[in-house]
Parts: sequence; structure tokens; C-alpha cells
Amino acid sequence: MAELNRPSDPAGTDPAPLSPVEQAAIVLLSIGEEPAAAVLRCLSREELLEVTQVMSRMSGIKVESVKQAMQTFFDDYRQQSGVHGASRSYLKRSLDLALGSDIANSVLNSIYGDAIRPKMARLQWASPKWLADYIVNEHVRMQAVFLAFLAPALAGQILDALPVEGRELVLLNLARLDEIDRDLLLELDELVGRCLGTLDTQSTSVEGVRQVAEILNRMPGNRAGLVELLRAHDAEVVSEIELSMYDFFILSRQTEVAVTRILEDVPLEQWAIALKGAEPAVRLAIMKTMPRRQAQSFEDMMRRSGPVPLSRIEQTRREIMATVKGLADAGEIEIQLFAETVVE
Repeated sequence: MAELNRPSDPAGTDPAPLSPVEQAAIVLLSIGEEPAAAVLRCLSREELLEVTQVMSRMSGIKVESVKQAMQTFFDDYRQQSGVHGASRSYLKRSLDLALGSDIANSVLNSIYGDAIRPKMARLQWASPKWLADYIVNEHVRMQAVFLAFLAPALAGQILDALPVEGRELVLLNLARLDEIDRDLLLELDELVGRCLGTLDTQSTSVEGVRQVAEILNRMPGNRAGLVELLRAHDAEVVSEIELSMYDFFILSRQTEVAVTRILEDVPLEQWAIALKGAEPAVRLAIMKTMPRRQAQSFEDMMRRSGPVPLSRIEQTRREIMATVKGLADAGEIEIQLFAETVVE
């Protein structure tokens, strides 16, 4: 991983500080598969994706980086008291004796949330469209209850995939929810059970246009000719492909004149984010166009900025490419969507 091979300090002894996610990734890689799996099960979907992405990109980790991560872990561990909160099973036994089973269950549900929540949490890995198709024929109140137990982001995606007519009724029923009676919860539990039972049959969504654009952007040979052959079959699809081909990677094949013009309209702060984790060819194309002093200042800016969320990097790249397309549409630059042989 590029961030782990940062330059040493001027004395050449200490590695650059690791981010908390990088430290967590090193610890997980060091403790073995089964203990790491037990830890990963405790993370939210976003946390799991973030740390596993870092783990997958790690290579050539320096001994000092590992020592730093493990030392921080044990320092934090030693600060713990060793006294842990009561487990659910401990409280269940105690409350059963004190209050009786029915009241104990009610109290525990108010502390830990309903028993349905852990099951619903597993649905975060399913496709929102698949989940929408699964509940589309349920009555509107059940759809509202189903969404009530999901994270707002996932619930919003599922709602967006439901038929337009009737969405407002789902939201209205959801807004009116206060307490959910036992029969409705049992019905929801059965629905979720069926859903989880068929989770492995869900379809996989594929962005065909985007994938074709990615392939053409990186394919050797006569890409322009292939696009013209495609256009003869379906001009509308080819238009979508060409639009999608304004991918960040194409900056690697632009002339210095075009890149220089793009640099005039895109602030260095945006480049410092967009070039995080970028393919070397893209990075080289941008850096070699900058004046030497500006390039040195830019590298310092990138190092100081540290790790950046992937979502922010992707958004910044989209903003840059929107600027590039605007310049091309205005005739201020000529953009090469394909790497073609140039003859002088």
C-alpha cells in the first residue's frame, strides 16, 4: 500500500505515522484468520469495507510500521480496566429470577433492541433492488416496518427501487410507527427469515456501459475502430459508452497542452485528493506537466493530507472529469478517448 511506504523523517529512522484504520488492518493481519474474523463480525458494514480494503492493498509493510501498530494496540489494551459490562445471557438469568421471564424479555428488548435487529443487520449485504422486489407484494404497513429496522441509507435505496406509486404511503406509515405489536413483529420475523433463506439466490447487478468503457479505456489495439463497429449496431448505447469513457484514467493519455489547460481550471487541493491511489500513469501525466517547484509543493501537500475516504476521492474525480468534459465541449481542449498512434 502506498501510504505504508511513506518517506522516513529527515533522520531516516522513524516511519510516517499510520492512520487508525491502517493500524487496525496491521493488527488484524497479524492475529490470524479466525481471530480476525471474530473481530470483523463486530464491525458495521462501512467499517468492515474500509478496513478490508486497506488490508487488501497492503504490501511490503515495514517492520517499524508493524511495531508501531502493535505497540499502540497493547498500550490501549493496558488502559482497559478488565471489568466488562454484563452480557445479555447474564442479565437474562438475573432478571428472570428478579422479575419473571415475560418482564425480563421486555426489559432486555428495551436495552438491546428487538431480537429482529441482528437478523435485519444481515440484510445490509443484499442488493437494495433485490430486497425491494422481495417486499413489493407485502402490504404497505409491513413494508414500512421492514424499512424501520434498517439503516436509513439502505432503507432509502430500497424505497427508491419500489414502484413510484405508493412510496409516499410507505413513508407515511413509517412516520406513524411508534410501537409495533407482537403479531406484526412475528410476521416481520417470518418475512426476514424467508428473505435470509433465499439470500444466496439474489441476482448481481452489473453496470454494462461502465464496464465496456473501462475495458475500452485500457484495451490495446484499434479501439476507435471497434467503437465505430459498435455504433453501427446501436448508436444510442455507444453514446452512453463514450460519456462514461470520460473516466479519470484517460488523463494519462492526454497531451501536455491539454493537461496544462486542465490544471489551470482545477485547484491543486482537488488533485491532492483525486490522485490518492490513482494509477501510476495518471499520476505521472499530471506531475510531469507541473513546474518543478509546483510539483514539489504538490507532493508535500499530498503527504500532509493523509488517508482520504474513498467516496470523497471518487466524488473529486467526477468533479474534475466534469471540468474536463466542459473544456472539451467548449472546444478549448482536444481529448483523446483512445490512445492512438500519432505521426508528425
